[in-house]
Amino acid sequence: MYAIVKTGGKQYKIHEGDIIRVEKIEGDIGNLVSFDQVLMFSDGENTSIGQPVLDNVAVKGHIVEQDKGKKIIVFKYKRRKRYRRKQGHRQPYTAIKIDQIEA
Repeated sequence: MYAIVKTGGKQYKIHEGDIIRVEKIEGDIGNLVSFDQVLMFSDGENTSIGQPVLDNVAVKGHIVEQDKGKKIIVFKYKRRKRYRRKQGHRQPYTAIKIDQIEA
């Protein structure tokens, strides 16, 4: 059984028991999270595709971690012009453990 949900402008394929990293969601560790924008649901035999979302399906989970990802370096450089700009960035994320998919 799996579902495809949309959150933070991205789509994720989710199975029960998975831990996924999504864009930052406000909340403390242990808080319950529900995804209402379910685009597709499959129970192994039947598949339901929303147009654009399914109304009778919800994905529930809880927050496991609030953290930042690995640092990436943004380096701009123009040769022979003495132009260099170095900047680092760490994207915040929320790790969520999927408890159940309600259909």
